[in-house]
Amino acid sequence: MPLKTKNPKDPVSINKMKGKAGDIGSGQALWKKAKTIIPGGNMLLSKRAEMFLPDQWPAYFSRAKGCHVWDLDGKKYVDMSIMGIGTNILGYGHPAVDKAVRQVVRKGNMSTLNCPEEVYLAEKLIELHPWAEMVRFARTGGEANAIAIRIARAATGKEKVAVCGYHGWHDWYLSANLADDHNLDGHLLPGLEPKGVPRNLKGTVFPFRYNQYEELESLVKREGIGMVKMEVERNEPPQPGYLQKIRKLCSNRNIVLIFDECTSGFRETFGGLHKKYGVEPDMAMFGKALGNGYAITAVIGRRNIMEAAQKTFISSTFWTERIGPTAALKTLEVMKKERSWERITSTGREITRRWQDLAKQHGLRMEITGLPALTSFSFTSSQHQTYKTLITQKMLESGLLAATSVYVSLAHTQTVIDRYFGVLGRVFAQIRRCENGLDPRALIQGTLAQTGFKRLN
Repeated sequence: MPLKTKNPKDPVSINKMKGKAGDIGSGQALWKKAKTIIPGGNMLLSKRAEMFLPDQWPAYFSRAKGCHVWDLDGKKYVDMSIMGIGTNILGYGHPAVDKAVRQVVRKGNMSTLNCPEEVYLAEKLIELHPWAEMVRFARTGGEANAIAIRIARAATGKEKVAVCGYHGWHDWYLSANLADDHNLDGHLLPGLEPKGVPRNLKGTVFPFRYNQYEELESLVKREGIGMVKMEVERNEPPQPGYLQKIRKLCSNRNIVLIFDECTSGFRETFGGLHKKYGVEPDMAMFGKALGNGYAITAVIGRRNIMEAAQKTFISSTFWTERIGPTAALKTLEVMKKERSWERITSTGREITRRWQDLAKQHGLRMEITGLPALTSFSFTSSQHQTYKTLITQKMLESGLLAATSVYVSLAHTQTVIDRYFGVLGRVFAQIRRCENGLDPRALIQGTLAQTGFKRLN
């Protein structure tokens, strides 16, 4: 039976329902329903309520603007969390980007003919990365990763790939876990079972650990690797010379070096993070921030490799829609004008410093990881997951979406950051009392946030 609305003119306003623990918000009510008709409840693991606050997270939004989000009951929150999974460097609903999108919607988003914006965007990405000469577009990071691997395999005639980092959900990547279910545990998401992945892909993808050059070198010599795909940086910076040695290794052995910049792109430079380290790959992918919330991803590369796309079949109807490249072009224009990469990096460094100051003030041990604009902390305590859940609960009660990570946007002003730390300081004081003997589980209403990939009930 469909959930009834409070106001028939407002299709997202849902009556509160009774849960086991009493009244729950409309978002939680809809989330419980969603899990009965959508496998997993939604389309993205990182947005599942169980990853934050299983029994209280509002789960759905009715509106988003700047760094603010409104839930289905109209309650307004400050987003000091993952900002659309890192898609909105400029903030939600940026007026210039939205205006450009509205203009092309009025003119028409799809046609029998191609949109010219994809050519203009290709030119712009090549201008930002002079080593690259050709571009292909898609709409998701997983697609971009799959496209890059298909093209590289077609260009080299080789199948084996060495990987470091997270590269999506497609068969080629998850096949690494066919040899060992835990092969990818250190690459962002532990517990990924390769169910449904053809067994004959076993032995085609081999993980290596970041900053362990000798491990990669041995793997290349032993397995006849044709492609090395890696994130330039995620949780830790490269050791001096690490990326340069990988570039030399790949050049000497005719291996295609692919940098997955779907997450890191445009965070610290106007383009790929590899520009910061002066190392040029043979291919690179961009996503997330490229369209400031609109779906667009890009694969760029050297001509002699990219032209191999014509030797295989890579094609999709909705890769030709107009909104994605239009949003990307305007996003790049605003980024350049605002020097967004510098501003979000500076803000991220301030957040990191203030976390460290709070931890020192309350005698708590923590570790900081990630790029400054994608910063995270973890307590060096067996109670970390409990404390993370407690933080999420207490911040939510004060009108903030927050846990232990902040993906920074231009909308995170000093006023917003000061408000965030005003609340977080009180939560850290509570955690200090827990370290002194108070049971943190007694403070949490419901179950703990989950880690990694788990099946949902």
